Amino acid sequence: MPESRIRRKTAYTAPTGKGGPPKPNGRWFVPTMITLLVLGLAWIVVYYLTRGDYPVPSIGDWNLVVGFGILLLGFGMTTRWR
Repeated sequence: MPESRIRRKTAYTAPTGKGGPPKPNGRWFVPTMITLLVLGLAWIVVYYLTRGDYPVPSIGDWNLVVGFGILLLGFGMTTRWR
């Protein structure tokens, strides 16, 4: 019966890094992030203080979803901040 060949594995070499540190964010990034966080918070506070009459009376309780959505966009931007 024929013998199979012995496979010789080469030593593992780690992949090289991708050139340099990550680029910094643009000048618009932090003001936009802070604006979204404050706007979302203000939207929810106005909704509660006016007992649902404002900021947009026609959407009712969906104002909470809008406010938290704006807040989540701001928090999402904080994960990309360098």
